Amino acid sequence: MAHSGQPPARRTTVLSRTAVAATVPVALAALLAAASPAAAGPVGTAGAGDPYFPLAGNGGYHVHHYDLTLRYDPGSRHLDGRAVLTARATRTLSRFDLDFSGLNVTGLTVDGTPARFRREGQELVVTPRRTLHRGHTFRVTVTYSGTPRPVTDPDGSLDGWIPTDDGAFVAGEPQGAMTWFPANNHPLDKASYDFTLTVPAGRTAVANGVLLGSRTAHGRTTFRWRQSEPMAAYLATATIGTFQVKQYTTRSGIKVYDAVDPREANAAAPVLGKLPSVLEWESRLFGPYPWRAAGSIVDHAPDVGYALETQTRPVYDSAPDLATLVHESAHQWFGDSVSLTTWKDIWLNEGFATYAEWLYAEQHGGRSAQAAFDELYALPADDELWEFPPADPGSGANIFGTPVYARGAMTLHQLRRAVGDRAFLRILRAWADAHRHGHGTTAQFERLAERISGRQLDTLFRTWLHTPGKPPAA
Repeated sequence: MAHSGQPPARRTTVLSRTAVAATVPVALAALLAAASPAAAGPVGTAGAGDPYFPLAGNGGYHVHHYDLTLRYDPGSRHLDGRAVLTARATRTLSRFDLDFSGLNVTGLTVDGTPARFRREGQELVVTPRRTLHRGHTFRVTVTYSGTPRPVTDPDGSLDGWIPTDDGAFVAGEPQGAMTWFPANNHPLDKASYDFTLTVPAGRTAVANGVLLGSRTAHGRTTFRWRQSEPMAAYLATATIGTFQVKQYTTRSGIKVYDAVDPREANAAAPVLGKLPSVLEWESRLFGPYPWRAAGSIVDHAPDVGYALETQTRPVYDSAPDLATLVHESAHQWFGDSVSLTTWKDIWLNEGFATYAEWLYAEQHGGRSAQAAFDELYALPADDELWEFPPADPGSGANIFGTPVYARGAMTLHQLRRAVGDRAFLRILRAWADAHRHGHGTTAQFERLAERISGRQLDTLFRTWLHTPGKPPAA
């Protein structure tokens, strides 16, 4: 993710349940449990165990594929949806949760059989007619409708399905996916996607991956998109608007699809024209581009205030500058292909993408990475840059704070200085390769850096990643 100017501290609300404990006789407790449908057998957990977002994601199953069919009317802002989730039970389940907020559920089946469901805040709690045994692959179909509303973060920024004057800007980090489709909404759970998006003729609906085709009939156009490689739910998009579309294939065979709001077209064109060369440069540094598709969605969304690395095709709230294009493109490796296991480790996304900006400027006639580092290090000890360590923001409210971006990049620069350019670039490339289409943690990155460099780096990482306050001069 990138914001206009310096990355502001974007805040997000953490929703939590309140558990009420009561002391009852053992026999009465047993009777109550026997009478409760929710206690009929093993259940999936509400939440994937993330310390910052306790209800994000769900336990007990893994989604392999989402098939999303959406019909949206920008005038009335009404959405009709059908989501088919193909999943595998990782434990025996008599009940499981989906993350889904706001929209009205009109029907729900599990393996074609109607299932009971109820809403508990952001949780859609599903009780199938038959217990799902561990290892069983099952299909959940949810139909729904209504007016999707974004999540509003404490700093006033919006997350999820954000209406615009001609459609919707759809960006889900960290929790917004649940505003427009039911999901296992945590980066731990990645899946492939199919999108079938129907909008009024003259509007364009852009999702992730490769465009399979479009068809116009009876005043509406349906677009079909496929994202074959695994993707976290927050990286999905279905952005809708009046766009100018450009399609081409790069020399390396990547299918590019750019969708640009006409109001942003003149400013965006010179920057978007550099996308193939930016991807080639990043591929030389980080390894092969992870996807078969690329591109950009440049919307006119003045109330949003940020860009997001939606997989294969970042979405920008206005015409991006070159640094932002480099940042969001670098995320295709760091954040999208190599994903987080908890939001606490978000510096692995934002610090890496920010340092990619520094490297690009250094190698293309701009200021050196050392100059960027020095400018930040000159900030006083009471500056927000030193407020918390990048590897431990402390809460979900801080995951988009300046230390995650800027001090995260400074950590990588200190690593580069310690091990030398050659070993440093080997570390970056090995990190992207070893965890391609998977997940990584800060501890794993630290071990990798030590193994490749042959150096003991615990003091460096403790000082720059894990300790609050301004580090002493090197």
